[in-house]
Amino acid sequence: MANENRKWYEKAGAEGDVVISTRVRLARNLAQVPFPNRMTPDQKADVERRVRDALLNSNSAIAADFTFLAMDDLSNEQAVSLVERHIVSPEFIANSKGRGILISKDESISIMVNEEDHVRIQILHEGLALTETAETADRIDTLLNESLRFAFDPELGYLTQCPTNLGTGMRASVMLHLPALTESGAMSRIASNLSKLGLVIRGTYGEGSNVTGAMYQLSNQITLGLSEREAIENLQNIAMQLIQEERKARKTLTKNIAVQDKIGRSAGVLRGAKLLSCEEYMKLISNVRLGIAEGILSGVSLADITALTTAVQPATMIAEHGSNLPPQQRDILRADQVRKALSVLQ
Repeated sequence: MANENRKWYEKAGAEGDVVISTRVRLARNLAQVPFPNRMTPDQKADVERRVRDALLNSNSAIAADFTFLAMDDLSNEQAVSLVERHIVSPEFIANSKGRGILISKDESISIMVNEEDHVRIQILHEGLALTETAETADRIDTLLNESLRFAFDPELGYLTQCPTNLGTGMRASVMLHLPALTESGAMSRIASNLSKLGLVIRGTYGEGSNVTGAMYQLSNQITLGLSEREAIENLQNIAMQLIQEERKARKTLTKNIAVQDKIGRSAGVLRGAKLLSCEEYMKLISNVRLGIAEGILSGVSLADITALTTAVQPATMIAEHGSNLPPQQRDILRADQVRKALSVLQ
């Protein structure tokens, strides 16, 4: 498959042994329009139309790259699949009324309409790429602002429904695979230290979510009183420190014969399983990913693992194969997909 036709999560990125992806999200609201929690259905429909037209009817070369989806038109499984692929937040699909989304072909750019704010611009990138991702977000922001005119105050910055997003309106995050730091019990200490630096580390799908497969989201908390560049640089520096700490912990951890055995057994189960739940898969693939990153296993790339993990999530499988897919049939199909994908794993 040509690289330009691949989804962002099917590609390899910088520092990919630890960093799965980078995300930058901008919260924006249209000037002189009530915030979403005070809007009428007609106002929501008008905002949706204006945002859609601002992109699709623009002279920008990227306009043809986008598809608009009205959330009311999606099945529950299709909506949940968007969350599993990190295209939207869980909150966005909680209430579909008056909400829509513009998505690029490679799913790296999504523009959510009428979530907590009128517009949520989100950019995803494989690996660690904070500067590049922020620059893409800024270009989309500038393009939309030309016709939408976002609400902005000289002192407070961009005006948002939630005061914690005032200022830059930017949330930047990196998705980290931290099995060694998790195994060592260091994550509570790390989380406490990060909060003092204006950063937060959360579960796999962000605020309120659990950690699955040792996947964590590290993101900025402060949006007021510092520039986007300062926030990005701060997150980049802390992310690099965590990456180095995880790599150091991995070197110690993987010298342990019991850990090597667990990695090998995990690979064996995944290569031979006939039934495989998503929960079991996430635990086992975390071990396999560690083994590949540390050179204990070979034959499959980390990008292949990320793509596979996305493909075998429950709602994504149902959206792909049909809603009449009962749990056991899904577990059979998942096991089959995993066996085929990992058949060359050594």
